[in-house]
Amino acid sequence: MKTMNTLAAAAACLSLTAAGCASRSEDVSASYVSPAMYQSYSCKDLSLEAQRVSHAAAVASGAQDSQRTKDVVATTAAVVIFWPAAFFVGGDNAKTAELANLKGQMQAIEAASIQKKCGITFNRA
Repeated sequence: MKTMNTLAAAAACLSLTAAGCASRSEDVSASYVSPAMYQSYSCKDLSLEAQRVSHAAAVASGAQDSQRTKDVVATTAAVVIFWPAAFFVGGDNAKTAELANLKGQMQAIEAASIQKKCGITFNRA
């Protein structure tokens, strides 16, 4: 019975601390960015900006996924080995916000490109 209570407590602790983990990069939703921001851009400028934002988003996605991995490892260690370590799991809201903004910029650039009939192909990962 004591083992059952310990397992139940560990499971509850894991679920509570997992909620504080960083999100996977693909689960981060885009923030709204107005396509009007890119209205003055030429098709060439839109293409260059799309490349710049795409690169920045790839870097931010890697950082986001790395933070998630660290949080999952810390959570597992906290539950299995030393529960006070759970207080050090918290994700990284700044990284998540940056990634959401970059995703929003890509959507806005794509919308501006479509509106200007630039013919730029935007590949989804």
